[in-house]
Amino acid sequence: MNNLQDHNAKLKCLVSNDDGIFSPGIKALAQSLTEIAEVCVVAPDVEQSAVGHGITIRRPLRFKHTAAAGFGEIPAYRVDGTPTDCVVLGTRILQKPDVVVSGINLGYNLGNDLTHSGTVSAALEGMILGIPSIAFSQAPNEQGEYNFEHAVSYVPGIVQWVHQHGLPARTLINVNFPPGKPRGIKITFLSDYKFEDELIKRQDPEGRDYYWVAGTPRSTVFEEGSDEWAVREGYISVTPVRFDLNHQEFMTQMQDLED
Repeated sequence: MNNLQDHNAKLKCLVSNDDGIFSPGIKALAQSLTEIAEVCVVAPDVEQSAVGHGITIRRPLRFKHTAAAGFGEIPAYRVDGTPTDCVVLGTRILQKPDVVVSGINLGYNLGNDLTHSGTVSAALEGMILGIPSIAFSQAPNEQGEYNFEHAVSYVPGIVQWVHQHGLPARTLINVNFPPGKPRGIKITFLSDYKFEDELIKRQDPEGRDYYWVAGTPRSTVFEEGSDEWAVREGYISVTPVRFDLNHQEFMTQMQDLED
């Protein structure tokens, strides 16, 4: 996977995330792709974690070139909106990319977490626009620190594979890296990993109630071959995710509702 093929023309990558343009994860991701691609970064100006596939429609958006984020010669733009906004603006204001790449998210995106993730939603918007799209995430080590050295050695190969082979309709790739040196790659399915919501009630100085929504990761089934199993075993989890919300089998059971 690390042996890259030579090409006369570099592919074009649009890079985004939900942790914001100043995140170390997006810098590592963008820089890892410069050897194989023409890279352009369009990311939120502040953290937008867990915003899902939200898009801004009730106010104007700012699209601003920034040199302060430390991307060097890589063109980088910040948007005062969601990850989905970033992909929409990036693909329309700039040239349409060959691949949309999102991340590297600070923390896993596994199982049911995908429905909340802004990182995955940036890739989802790319998919909707007909562009092969990949979301990358990684967990911290036991000290809560992030080292992307091993992850970025695999990123170019994964991106090239997707570019060369393409993806089926309504499909994106969700990749999760373990915190240390990977044992290899596993093609996985989504686990039932989710956050069990906790509602914390407090009061402000004037005695008015306010709430924090918190959560603890939970899995009811730990199944070999799932994305959570792979990263816990030290592998890179690569999951093809199809966004087809139709329940074809159940449709036949509902036929008696028709006139």
